[in-house]
Amino acid sequence: MQFQVPQFIEVEDKIFGPLTFKQFIYVMGGFGACYIFWRILPIYFAGPLIAVVGGLAAGLAFFQFNGRPFIVGLENGFFFLVRSKLYLWNNTRKKKTAQPVIGKLALGSSEIYVPKLSGSKLHELAWSLDIKERIAAGVANDEEKHIVRTSEDIVVPIRTPQQAMARLPKDN
Repeated sequence: MQFQVPQFIEVEDKIFGPLTFKQFIYVMGGFGACYIFWRILPIYFAGPLIAVVGGLAAGLAFFQFNGRPFIVGLENGFFFLVRSKLYLWNNTRKKKTAQPVIGKLALGSSEIYVPKLSGSKLHELAWSLDIKERIAAGVANDEEKHIVRTSEDIVVPIRTPQQAMARLPKDN
C-alpha cells in the first residue's frame, strides 16, 4: 500500500491573507498596544513608545535571523543576559624554565637522535619556503625576489615532461 508523504512541513499556513497565525497575533498585538499608548499617554511619551512597540511587533512578525524567527534570537539573548556564564579558556602564560633535552643516544640506546627544531628556526624555514613558493608562482614582488641569493634556491614548477627531462642530470 502506498502512502503520500507530506512535504514542506516547515512552511506555516497563511490564514489571515498573507499572514500566518503567529504573524497576525504579533501585528495585531503591536497595533493594539500602539493604539492604547496613543489614546492614554501624551504624544511626546506615546511617540517613542509607539515606535519601539511597532518596530518590535514588525520584527517579531516578519524578521528572521539566520533562517530562524526573531523571537528565538530574543529568547536566546535574554537567557544569555540572565543565566550565569562558564568561562573555560584561560590565557595566562606560564614561564617555563629551559630543561636540557636528553636524546636516546645519550641514554645508551643504539637509535639515532634527531634534534627538534626550535620555534625561531621553524619560523625562518616556513618564511623561506613561502617566499620561494611565491617566486615560483610568479606573484612575488621585487623585494622578495632579491631575498633569494642564488638561482638554485628558486623553485620552478615543472609543467611539461620536456621540462622534467631537461632537469635530469646528464650522464657523462
